[in-house]
Amino acid sequence: MKKFMFGLFIAFGISACSLGDNISEDTCGEYTNVAFSGFPLSCNYTLKNPPLNPIAFVANTQEKMDSYFTKHANSCPNPSDPTIDFTKYVFVGIFSGEKSTNGYGIKITSIVENSCNLVINFYEHGPQSGEAITQTPTNPSDYVLIPKTSKPIYFNKTLESPDKIIIGSFDGACTGSAACQQFYQLNDYNIMNYLNVVYGSYEFTQYKYNAVIKRGDYTLFLKTIPTEILNIKGQTKTYGSPDSGDKKGVYFELRQGSVVTKIYIDNDDTEDQSAEIKAFKKAIQDKITALK
Repeated sequence: MKKFMFGLFIAFGISACSLGDNISEDTCGEYTNVAFSGFPLSCNYTLKNPPLNPIAFVANTQEKMDSYFTKHANSCPNPSDPTIDFTKYVFVGIFSGEKSTNGYGIKITSIVENSCNLVINFYEHGPQSGEAITQTPTNPSDYVLIPKTSKPIYFNKTLESPDKIIIGSFDGACTGSAACQQFYQLNDYNIMNYLNVVYGSYEFTQYKYNAVIKRGDYTLFLKTIPTEILNIKGQTKTYGSPDSGDKKGVYFELRQGSVVTKIYIDNDDTEDQSAEIKAFKKAIQDKITALK
């Protein structure tokens, strides 16, 4: 982490500021990683007034949260409690401001701290090559929970790729255990462990996640993908019958720009699984085991 960064500074007496203010150099020691969790706000809250300009919002009380958001009934299949325990956590939201079309995004990638302050790293992206663009205004945002802190918070804009891989192990006949469905996102800035994933409902923006800051896993795992799957580019394919019988299988999703490839593979070795596919299935299973 460089000692001199540009971004947004927020003291806890301020609830929201524009992104882009300069922040000064500090001499408060080395930065260490801070654990954080993704919070699918749209499942439980509605933003009262979407900001027109880039802004960050920090809430350390329910009162401050309620000043920007209206709570509503959970609209996602995730059964977890949407209540934020402000004795343990601080809510952070970042916004790109209003965009004239779809295709824009903003994402918190990592959080670090030293003895003086806490720094939230984030990146933004525009429409991807080949993406279908609609002339509908959007307001990209991202939301996380961080451990409660009294340190000043700074925001640091970085350059990252939005490309990612999602791997998962599912068991539709299993209920009542987090081990039934294990899903992870790999990118080149962190690893996300999705929580309480519902069998068959694989739109992952609706789920909470815990993030582990680790660089390079996307690039490394990309090398293990067989040519057979790379050639399926932008399509969905199922090997065997993972949704019948014991309903066990592995899930693979590759997102590169606007191209999304999804693969479902039966845990049992079936005739349509080549040696390459069987080896890749094991690579996914081994990676999930290593991440648990």
